Amino acid sequence: MRSLSVFLSYLFHPLLIPMAGTLSYFLVTPKYSPLEEQGGNLLPIFILTIVIPVITFLILRNLGLASSVFLTPSRERFYPLLISIGLLMMVLFKVIPNNYTAELYYYFVGLIAATAACLLALILKVRCSLHMMGLGSLLMYLIALSIHFEINITIAISVCTLICGLAASARIYLKAHNKAEIAIGFMIGFLSQLMTIKYWL
Repeated sequence: MRSLSVFLSYLFHPLLIPMAGTLSYFLVTPKYSPLEEQGGNLLPIFILTIVIPVITFLILRNLGLASSVFLTPSRERFYPLLISIGLLMMVLFKVIPNNYTAELYYYFVGLIAATAACLLALILKVRCSLHMMGLGSLLMYLIALSIHFEINITIAISVCTLICGLAASARIYLKAHNKAEIAIGFMIGFLSQLMTIKYWL
């Protein structure tokens, strides 16, 4: 059971959420999007939200500022969260404007707001689950895409809801978080996307 929980924690790592949302948009949208536009968004987002954070983690680990990719001790979360906000802002201001898509633009606005809220919570000594923050954001984004494009993606939303449950159970089983921290993380992610939909829905 422990091995499965660790596997789920890696599989649903918050680093994957920006890319997952971007892929979801291109899979769901009925709008015509040429390959140039898709590549112009997907490749830079992949580099900025997955490749660079992984390299950054390795540097932080060598400096003794991070011990694992899960950043279990609260003291290890400050710099990764700060760096994440910077990288997400680079996506928002440098990548998306080249192939502007309102749905993606406000998705990243929501992610920045959620990450900033987690950073503020950390400063206030309130711990929250970054896994659930990311998955809560993705779930609300999928619901919003379904309403926006009037497309039935119930299966995708159901799978994402199941993933949220599995990830929450895994984090609790590993004693990485308690139920309150799971709930706080999920609500931060969910509400951050909910607050942006009035600008594009």
